[in-house]
Amino acid sequence: MANKQISIRDVAALAGVSVGSASRVINGAANVTPQVKAKVERAISALRYQPNHAAQTLRSRTSKTIGCMFSDVTNPLYARAFRSLEERLRRDGYMLLLANGLNDPQREIDILRTFQLRGMDGVIIAPGNERHAGVLDAVRGLTMPAVIYDRDMDVDADAVLFDHVNGVKAAIAYLLSLGHRRIALALWQVKSRPVRRRIQGYRAAFKEAGLPVPDLIIQEATPTSSAFDDVSRLLREADPPTAFLVQGTQTLTSTLRAIGKQGLRVPDDISVIGIGDTEFAQTYDPPLTVLRTPVDDVADMAAELLLKRIAERDGQDRPAPPRHERVAYELVLRESCGARR
Repeated sequence: MANKQISIRDVAALAGVSVGSASRVINGAANVTPQVKAKVERAISALRYQPNHAAQTLRSRTSKTIGCMFSDVTNPLYARAFRSLEERLRRDGYMLLLANGLNDPQREIDILRTFQLRGMDGVIIAPGNERHAGVLDAVRGLTMPAVIYDRDMDVDADAVLFDHVNGVKAAIAYLLSLGHRRIALALWQVKSRPVRRRIQGYRAAFKEAGLPVPDLIIQEATPTSSAFDDVSRLLREADPPTAFLVQGTQTLTSTLRAIGKQGLRVPDDISVIGIGDTEFAQTYDPPLTVLRTPVDDVADMAAELLLKRIAERDGQDRPAPPRHERVAYELVLRESCGARR
């Protein structure tokens, strides 16, 4: 038989299972036994069956695909988030398709329009331009459910939001308890929610401790820009910082390189806390104290919000009001902080 003549009924008959069971295996659903899955996969291989995705979409009115747009997928924290989201949604038979916004508003608008044209079942998005009028209009124009990933956007959608303010306050309070007063904050220069909230938490921590807020906020041009020159300049000043709170990736690695270049040691001479936990932070010598979010739990939250909206759309119930789930940071103490000398 030619491949185009082979149907899911042929696969089910050869495997000795029901059409429903064969369909669940083909769609990647989790509620099938390993034995049934093996039988169906053997039948698919023997018949060289290739599912007609377009026909499946027309019949079921679902594409079984979720669009995911992050501002910069080179960020290891976004890469980990995508991996967790992909694994979580795969259990429900969905494929997650990743797009890189590159913090370019027109690119983000084009991606959102493509998601709409492709008939995605839903989207999870973290645009770099959360207040851009065109980006907001593109999100409002989506006809499928959307979950906003840690952005403050004036749209009617569910959101998963990290508690940057209290996380940063906890990190600064810990450094203050070690005697540090000259604490620098190193971020990148953008007005996105994570940056705004982290600066808010930084200032609030000093004010709540009854201390003046130091003029020690470094903001680089992009998330991949080096902070080496700015950190080196601060460390050469007459009253240099004795501790740093630094966003992850390139900003963190360049900060540590600048500290070493000045002949300083962590934590003997200077204390460092990273924002976001990565393999680099865990394996650096000494291992770095970090602010960490539960990546798998966040993925579960985002997936649950989206799947509920998809179910609401397919049912008759009136949609519930938008939900905003808050995610707390955990201060993970390792070996990169010490008392101020």
